[in-house]
Amino acid sequence: MALRFASAVFAMLLGSTVLASAADAVGPYDPAPAAPQPAAVDYGGDDFVFELGIKGVIDPEYLGSDDYRILPGAIFSVEYLNLPGLGSFGGPDGLGFSIGPAFNVVGERKVSDHPELNGLDDVDTTYEAGIKVSYEWQYAEVYGSARYAFGGAEGFVGDAGANLIARPTDTVTLKLGPTVSFASKEYMETYFSVSPGEAAASGGKFSTFEADGGVKSVGVAASARYEFSPDWFLNADASWDKLVGDAKDSPIVKAGDDDQYSFTLGVSKKFSLDLW
Repeated sequence: MALRFASAVFAMLLGSTVLASAADAVGPYDPAPAAPQPAAVDYGGDDFVFELGIKGVIDPEYLGSDDYRILPGAIFSVEYLNLPGLGSFGGPDGLGFSIGPAFNVVGERKVSDHPELNGLDDVDTTYEAGIKVSYEWQYAEVYGSARYAFGGAEGFVGDAGANLIARPTDTVTLKLGPTVSFASKEYMETYFSVSPGEAAASGGKFSTFEADGGVKSVGVAASARYEFSPDWFLNADASWDKLVGDAKDSPIVKAGDDDQYSFTLGVSKKFSLDLW
C-alpha cells in the first residue's frame, strides 16, 4: 500500500517537473540543443554555501517492519566550504569533490506500539552523525558516508552508492543508481538479534539469534530536483532496500518484511555566508 502510494506521488512529481519546465523544452521541429550544463555560480567572497529545508518522509515503522509511517524531517547539505589554510571543498559548478556532514535518526521501537514484537526489548531513538564524501561528473556521481550511532543503538553505520545523472533542463536534475549499506556488530545486534530472554518472553514466536556486522542492505535510489525559483528547490527521493545477510535472517525481519521502501518530498533553500 505504502509502496503504491509513494510510486504514485513520485510519478506525479516527475510529471510536474516536466510541465513546470515546459518553457525550457524544445519544440518538435527545433534543432536539438546541446545537453544542459550545471549552471556556474559565482560565490564571490562567500566561504560557506549550504541548503536548509523541511521534508515529509514515508518509511518503515522500524527496521524490518512491513508497516509504514509518515513523519517530518529536516534537509541539510553543504555545497561549498572554504577553510583558510586547508583549501576548499565543492565547486562553483556543483561538480568535483565535496565533503560535508551526514546525519540520520532512527525512531524508537516500542513493543507497546507493535504487538507483533511482544517479548522483545524496546529500543530508544538512535542518532547518527558523521561525514559524507562524493565526486560528481556531468552525468554520474559516486558517494559514501560513515556515521557513528548513539542512543538506542551504538556502533558504526554507513552507506555508499553511484548514480547516473540526467539534466533535461537547466532547472531539473534526475538521479538513479544502486546503493549498499553496512553496520557494525553492535548496531546490528540492537535491531536484529534476539536474546535467550527475549525468545522465552515471546512464547517461542522468536528464536534466539545473534546478528553479526557487515552488509545490511542493497537497493536502488532515485531522486528528482526542481529549482522552481532562484535558490529554492523542490526535492523528491524514493528508494528500495533489500535487507541481506544477518539482517534478512533475523527472526524479527522474518516476521515482517525484508523489502524496505521509503519516499520523501521536501522544499529547501540555498544560503551563502562570508565567514572569514
